[in-house]
Amino acid sequence: MDYRRKVIIKRPDEEFGHVTNISTSLENLQKTVDGPIEMVTLIDSPKTVMICNEEGKLRKLDRNFRMCRYFPDIIVGTVIICGVENEDLADIPISFDAWKRLLKSWDN
Repeated sequence: MDYRRKVIIKRPDEEFGHVTNISTSLENLQKTVDGPIEMVTLIDSPKTVMICNEEGKLRKLDRNFRMCRYFPDIIVGTVIICGVENEDLADIPISFDAWKRLLKSWDN
């Protein structure tokens, strides 16, 4: 089904990204990240994930930010931050301020 969810989208040219409502159809998610999607868990509780381009590094997409979750990694291309409830994508479960704090703690 095609639902609209409140998410954070962060492009490489944005410091923190922006909050918006998007369709969570596979076609729209792929269009937003410009290719096949990969989902990465950012926070276990509340379940918060990042959707990014699975081929971003191979395609040499622009650097977005440095992430230190389990190991340091460079995230490239546009990403979508959202929640997950019962295996379905959901509204972002954290505030934009919490996202900014998390991003600042990683990207130093």
